[in-house]
Amino acid sequence: MSDPSRPLDGRVALVTGAARGIGQRIAVRLATAGADVAVTSRDPAALSGTVEEIEAAGSRAATSQLDLLDPDGAASAVARAVEQLGGLDVVVANSGVGGPTAPLWEVDVDDWDQTFDVNVRGTWLTLRAATRHMIDAGTAGSVVVIGSLTGKRPLVDRSPYVVSKSALIGLVRSYATEVGPMGIRANLVSPGFVSGERLDWVIAGQAASRGLPEDEVRDELAALAPLRRFVSPEDVAETVLFLASDTAAGITGTDVNVTAGVVMY
Repeated sequence: MSDPSRPLDGRVALVTGAARGIGQRIAVRLATAGADVAVTSRDPAALSGTVEEIEAAGSRAATSQLDLLDPDGAASAVARAVEQLGGLDVVVANSGVGGPTAPLWEVDVDDWDQTFDVNVRGTWLTLRAATRHMIDAGTAGSVVVIGSLTGKRPLVDRSPYVVSKSALIGLVRSYATEVGPMGIRANLVSPGFVSGERLDWVIAGQAASRGLPEDEVRDELAALAPLRRFVSPEDVAETVLFLASDTAAGITGTDVNVTAGVVMY
């Protein structure tokens, strides 16, 4: 009899951007649910803590360096995951950059392009590489892309990031439509204001841009949520696990908000 606490037993997952924050908690949660997990980072040495937690959960881990500005990077990461762990059933495209904080008319062209190259093109490259393997292997896999509430509720002076995250909604819907007949599911998770280093960075940028104290910005963002709190990385990880598992077998092309109610559509 299968263990309901380990719904991913026997499966292999790939989580990009798993050195810290949301990506790390997702990777570890998939491991505690039974999956062997391949993890990536631009700095593979930074993955040591994630690997330790995956192995402590009784799962195997594999690591690879992945810079999404490298057009061949995603294919190499997928190939390494398959080679070291024996397959690929779950893909979590989490890697991304925050982009610049500036009024739209003052954003540098290179900063705009890099934000899109990583967040949109890099996600597409990840999906392309993973899908080619899944199709060849006949795998009925699950793909989860990490978006952001700011793709639907913009913050001031964050246009490159906002627009890149909005683009992921269309990317996932198109992708789910195309791969559905092959048994592959694809969904987007849009986290809200997630406690951690990235939120601290966003708050500092908003405070500087608007000429406000950081504590005031922090309180303002928390007050936007009906639950009156920020989201934890574990909140996001649990949602990803649900979408990755057979419990969500009838769900594809969906954008799931994990925002404490800041976004409800």
